Amino acid sequence: MSSTEVAAMEVGKHNLARLAEEHYERVGDFDMLWFEGAWHTTGEIHGRAARVAGGLRRMGIEPGDRVVVLMMNTPEVFVSYQAIWRAGAVVTPVIFLQTEPELHHILENSGAKAVIVSDLLVPLAAGAAQGLDLQLLVVGDVPEGVENAIPYADLETADPLPIEPRADQDLAALLYTGGTTGRAKGVMLSHHGLWESGRGVEAIARSIDATRTLLPLPLSHAFGLIVTIAGLHSDRRIASFMQRWFDARNWLELVQEFKIESSSVVPSMLQMILELPYADYDLSSLTSCGSGAAPLLPAVREEAERGLGIVLLEGYGCTESSAVISTPPSVEENRPGSVGKPLPQHEVAILDPLGNPVPAGEEGEICVRGDGIMLGYWNDPEQTDRTVVDGWLHTGDVGRFDEDGYLYVVDRLKDLIIRGGFNVFPRDVEDALLEHDAVASAAVVGVPDEAKGEEVVAVVALHPGHTADPEELVEFAKARLAKYKYPREVRIVDAVPLTSVGKTDRKAVRSLVRG
Repeated sequence: MSSTEVAAMEVGKHNLARLAEEHYERVGDFDMLWFEGAWHTTGEIHGRAARVAGGLRRMGIEPGDRVVVLMMNTPEVFVSYQAIWRAGAVVTPVIFLQTEPELHHILENSGAKAVIVSDLLVPLAAGAAQGLDLQLLVVGDVPEGVENAIPYADLETADPLPIEPRADQDLAALLYTGGTTGRAKGVMLSHHGLWESGRGVEAIARSIDATRTLLPLPLSHAFGLIVTIAGLHSDRRIASFMQRWFDARNWLELVQEFKIESSSVVPSMLQMILELPYADYDLSSLTSCGSGAAPLLPAVREEAERGLGIVLLEGYGCTESSAVISTPPSVEENRPGSVGKPLPQHEVAILDPLGNPVPAGEEGEICVRGDGIMLGYWNDPEQTDRTVVDGWLHTGDVGRFDEDGYLYVVDRLKDLIIRGGFNVFPRDVEDALLEHDAVASAAVVGVPDEAKGEEVVAVVALHPGHTADPEELVEFAKARLAKYKYPREVRIVDAVPLTSVGKTDRKAVRSLVRG
């Protein structure tokens, strides 16, 4: 047995820190990441991660501790993920489009020991951390007067830390998602589950055979996280060009300047690209784009493939499945309208309301089991038991298989709204509107939108004797919710439709707003 095999056994065959180290050993030192005019090599990222891991240990981060990563896309996100796993801790990525109350809930619920934060986001993080015992690790300059904050660079003065042994089923990442009800819940993902899902994504990437890729996705999103893990499975020297945040015009400029061959996007990004004069750019190098996180409208697919001259590869998954359930088996086996076939480590069944499998062509709930399924919801065994039944994750999505085993997503059983690839949970928006003195009741639904996939629309009923106009209520919610969550339209009605048992009748609400 080789020394590498022995080391793998000691730290767990599917340990993500070991995966990162093995990737570096396979591909060597090369220009891996381009960001805002500068190249960052595999050796640089690997070395920084080992030292940052040492710095985390020096400041008291122990195996199993949660470390929040609250950053726009920067090279330090790659470094931090690898460092946290190397220290045996748990990556807790948070999209920076949060309000203080939303972030406070995540910090408190996760019991995070530290937050790695971009300097521009320190006011948000410091405000959300009020009353909590945690350390802010600031990438960039530490603003004056901020307590419990140290420069991220201080971590890099530590000696490199060896990989902390962790078992395959140990917690590797805690991703917060609201599901369809209540406040955001922590989804517990194992080293093994993320390792396997990353390998599945890398298989389709290998069939594309692109060595110059563009990364506009937020790395703190489940989709972005799994794309980074997929890259660690590669044995090719792939150069990634990363945007701090998505900008459609800059995306086109980067494709033209650097002869980009492939990019991973969400449907709303494609829509924004197609709204620009893309024909003015030389996009001849671009051959494919991977799409996920939200349904891809047929009209967007058709225009993108025709106008950009690419093949669109649509996949499907959810946070609870380690981000991925199915992908096209290869470019040649891509089937437009389908989200491909289940990954090898996943078994997918289409079940009727009684839990029985339905024949090919018939619709039912998409349920999945396998290595990538979550360990459960953080500190919420009751919700875990409702969601994972006899090993089957119930996604709440409606789908069907065709005769060849390709999966199609038809609709959602749940009330989740997916706006521009981000999850919007009706209750969060309703609760915010109900804080207004004039609002007696509220119901929120998604309506189809070409640009965002779905748009957030609310109907509200006012207390007798109170007044409020729709624009006022939009601004009220906007001040309390993340930018992607607040309703773009509010309709005032005499009464919010209810079912016979007093629950919000969302079907009637949808008919009302779409009528």
